[in-house]
Amino acid sequence: MTYRGIQIESLAFHDPDKVPAIVTFNAGLNVIYGASDTGKSFIVEAIDFMLGAKGPLTDFKESNGYERILLAVSSGDVNFTISRSMSGGAFEVFDGLFSDILPDGPGRALGDVHSAKDTENLSAFLLDKIGLSDKKIKKNQKDETQNLSFRNLARLCIVNEEEIIQKRSPLSDGNYTADTANTSVFRLLLTGLDDSALTAISQKSPEEQKREAQLELLDQLIGGTERRIKDLSGSKDDLEAQEDRLAAAMEERSNQLSVTEEYYKRISTDRRGLMKRREDNRNRHAEVATLLVRFQLLREHYRSDMERLLSIQEAGSIIATIDANVCPVCGSSAEYHKTDVCAGDVSRVTSAATSEIKKIDRRAGELEETISSLEKEQRRLEGALPGIEARLRERETELQQVVAPDLRKQRASYKELADKGANVREALGLFETMQDLLARKSKLEQAGSSSGETTTSVSRLTDTMVAPFSELVEKTLKSWAFPGSDRVHFDLQVKDLVISGKARTSYGKGLRAITQAAFSISLLEFCASKDKPHPGFVILDSPLLSYKEPESADDDLSATNLNGNFYRYLLQLKSDRQVIVVENTDPPSDVELGDRVEHFSGMEGEGRFGLFPVS
Repeated sequence: MTYRGIQIESLAFHDPDKVPAIVTFNAGLNVIYGASDTGKSFIVEAIDFMLGAKGPLTDFKESNGYERILLAVSSGDVNFTISRSMSGGAFEVFDGLFSDILPDGPGRALGDVHSAKDTENLSAFLLDKIGLSDKKIKKNQKDETQNLSFRNLARLCIVNEEEIIQKRSPLSDGNYTADTANTSVFRLLLTGLDDSALTAISQKSPEEQKREAQLELLDQLIGGTERRIKDLSGSKDDLEAQEDRLAAAMEERSNQLSVTEEYYKRISTDRRGLMKRREDNRNRHAEVATLLVRFQLLREHYRSDMERLLSIQEAGSIIATIDANVCPVCGSSAEYHKTDVCAGDVSRVTSAATSEIKKIDRRAGELEETISSLEKEQRRLEGALPGIEARLRERETELQQVVAPDLRKQRASYKELADKGANVREALGLFETMQDLLARKSKLEQAGSSSGETTTSVSRLTDTMVAPFSELVEKTLKSWAFPGSDRVHFDLQVKDLVISGKARTSYGKGLRAITQAAFSISLLEFCASKDKPHPGFVILDSPLLSYKEPESADDDLSATNLNGNFYRYLLQLKSDRQVIVVENTDPPSDVELGDRVEHFSGMEGEGRFGLFPVS
């Protein structure tokens, strides 16, 4: 077997009513960078999808309406284009390179699932192009084998932004039972030897059959959980960081909400107090008005009584000076006057009238004082009412137009944060569920191993096999000026790199991303230089993450020149190798990338907006 890699020429999305969205690639290095949410990671996902990943594709808003994807590929002197529906399913392959136009007529139909019995599938087609047809890999500790699929290779050359920072071996995808197959693929690439020579132990005890059934069920559960995790936006580390940020934001928003609610209560209480004052004012004003009307009537009664009594008093004074034979009181003549009925004392009547006049006059004075007091109170109530109503309007305006809307907005914002927090916790629960399922599966696998199911397999990695590869990784890291890369070796137990005595997974996520990139690129270089089979390309999403988000002080490489060295190293790649780098950060200004770089600005009118044209 010799090195016969393939290269990606272009990726195109087609819609009958829209302009095609096309990204082209060169041999060697390709860089796509720019703003977030412009489709950079979607390119990585779409290429993987077009090379056999099941999907579905992420629901990327800008891709709505596009129906078909074309992936133009070259393999030596042979060019072909893979076509697939955005919804997934089978493939069509056409001779030649197509990007801006769709191929005419039907192509060669290829299934989306690898099968050794029916080679009319994309996996078998691609394996044939790179010289790895009909290869076997070991799948478990019982030396059972399975047919090599292109998907076994794809995970080693397409590393998305979540996988590139994971705390596990580059040979592990988080599924314990798949680690054996992944290790066998790694051995196949390093040596060119598959596991066809292995003979499986065929006899199975009832316990083994039961264990296999349990493992099969766990595989189904793990597969379902993996699909749900794939739909999440972010890795477990990102979700945990998001949970912390949400908790801090909710605490801050809760404090703001408490202050606003307290202010709302205070304004509401003040408004109720003003409404009560206005009601009391109006009630008292009505009561005073009623009393004044009644007291005006009483004043008229007093005036009428005073006029009558003054008449009596004046008449008595006149009568007292007249000598008459008729009684001035009862009007009887002297001979008929009865002293037991009428005393005929005018002075007494006059005196009584005078006394009554004084009494009424005193009461009239008191009445005038009361009326005056009530009139003053009436004027005070009338004068206070506009001020109360003005303050009440101010409070109602502030409450209805300022405080209440702000309170509703803060409550909605708090609820939104709470909902996001619940979603994040649910997502983290999926990771915990996955870990639990994997732990159960690992326990079953280990139980099978401890019961004597393992064999001494020729598929096992050895130091002799991995030593040349480790040397190349060390050379690569040194050329990048990676700190502390004096000694690099591949640990056969953990199946991962150890750099200057420190396990790769012990580094921060930024350095894990860089060392994962070194692993993938070095594997491509090793196979090509040793004339061993390899897909021929590597796609890396955010390998220089540490420059933007250092996890610790040791993880911050902003003061080093690793960024520039990384790109300069990749610029020297030979033309039969291809590396596609997707990054958020700008490439270094001192490295001339020319037409190897594509910038997604995320702004209309400034270069290319993103993967898809702005509609």
